[in-house]
Amino acid sequence: MSWASYIKGFKTYLQLEKSQSHNTVEAYLRDVQKFVNYLETENLSLKAPDIKLIHLEGFVKTINELGFDAQSQARMISGLRSFYKYLLIEDVVQENPTELLASPKLRRKLPDTLSVDEINTLITSIDLSTSEGMRNRAMLETLYSSGLRVTELVNLKISDIFLDVEFIRVIGKGDKERLVPIGSQAIKYIKMYRETVRVHVAIQKGMEDVLFLSKRGNKLSRVSVFLFIKDYARKAGIEKIISPHTFRHSFATHLIEGGADLRAVQEMLGHASITTTEIYTHLDRDYLRSTILQYHPRYK
Repeated sequence: MSWASYIKGFKTYLQLEKSQSHNTVEAYLRDVQKFVNYLETENLSLKAPDIKLIHLEGFVKTINELGFDAQSQARMISGLRSFYKYLLIEDVVQENPTELLASPKLRRKLPDTLSVDEINTLITSIDLSTSEGMRNRAMLETLYSSGLRVTELVNLKISDIFLDVEFIRVIGKGDKERLVPIGSQAIKYIKMYRETVRVHVAIQKGMEDVLFLSKRGNKLSRVSVFLFIKDYARKAGIEKIISPHTFRHSFATHLIEGGADLRAVQEMLGHASITTTEIYTHLDRDYLRSTILQYHPRYK
């Protein structure tokens, strides 16, 4: 079989058996294709069962020389490992050559977080006299209130919000479903958006249940959310590098600083592993200092 046939089967495996998201599937397929392109560049006429550890190490050496950072290299290696696990299941290969392939050590990067005052400044600077402003205020209140990923936000459906009991149903990575509380401010602005803006939008076919819509009645793109957040931050005088994920990170950080249980935060964020949630537990230096000054006997 050709590499194209293996990759096609791998795509089906990721979609149907692993229930991976569209973005994850596409990323893994690109990673495998990069490896195939490397083999062609090196004039190595090898099939998937012919691959040995030395070929994989050569690929990693090449992408490192091309300037791919450690995180990108680790993701490509992860994609290749998943690909060869699939080939093992299908009996295409008898051994997995990726088992001994070392991944680069990653430094855990802590994203920027916004203080409560910065979030209030940014959100309250939005002009509510425009339809886009009313919609965007509702979106940012929802992001911060419930810690959603931007993909989860733009895909949020009217049938998934239960404002009477203050919960929303979120479809996360791998189509995993979770229930997340939603705050009173988010509820207030969602209602205002629906009653004063959304009712006047000419909704495109198939978008009837999508909560947040563009002025043309379509679902918003992730990029559009990123752009208007950047614009609001600039106008509010916030110089930090922020994105929709900054609101998710701030949501988790503020909860933990306030004493929330890490397991509860993990559940709300939709993390499969508690170790993933731990990156959100960093506390800023001022908070740490005030804590030690308050509680440590030698600092009093």
